[in-house]
Amino acid sequence: KILPGEYFVANREALLVTVLGSCVAACIRDPIAKVGGMNHFLLPGNDLVITELSEAARYGVFAMESLINGILKAGGRKDRLEVKVFGGGNVINNSQRIGSKNAEFIRKFLKSEGYRIVSEDLEGTLPRRIHYYPDTGKVMMRKLHRKDDLRVVEEETRYRNTIAAAPVEGDIDLF
Repeated sequence: KILPGEYFVANREALLVTVLGSCVAACIRDPIAKVGGMNHFLLPGNDLVITELSEAARYGVFAMESLINGILKAGGRKDRLEVKVFGGGNVINNSQRIGSKNAEFIRKFLKSEGYRIVSEDLEGTLPRRIHYYPDTGKVMMRKLHRKDDLRVVEEETRYRNTIAAAPVEGDIDLF
């Protein structure tokens, strides 16, 4: 199970699972090397515009670079990576549209880095449960009904408050 702020890379048969509300998960793999993984991230803050240089975007950049570098270290090649993205739901009824900001970030980041999204299910109003098999690339997604929303929203709110209060740390290797 991949929780907010985490990622996992596998070079064997595996099942990666996460539940997303406003957060975004990228499922990336190299189909030839049979290595892939998933991350789960949320951009903190209430910025109206998220640019690649904003403090909030550093969390998304770090999450994406960590996953991609992990796949490359395990034998994947950048030119063969298959990218699928999910989440970014606007599950909280307010004007901040946090999920849409996360979805906009992931689309811009991938485009600027030269990656093509082969499959996506972003935005909307419902949370999602994602099951990803990195060795085959198979994704199973289920949209959760409103009774499940509160738990996901509460978990993401706790996480957002934690990362918003903490300084951004860690090295980022851009390639």
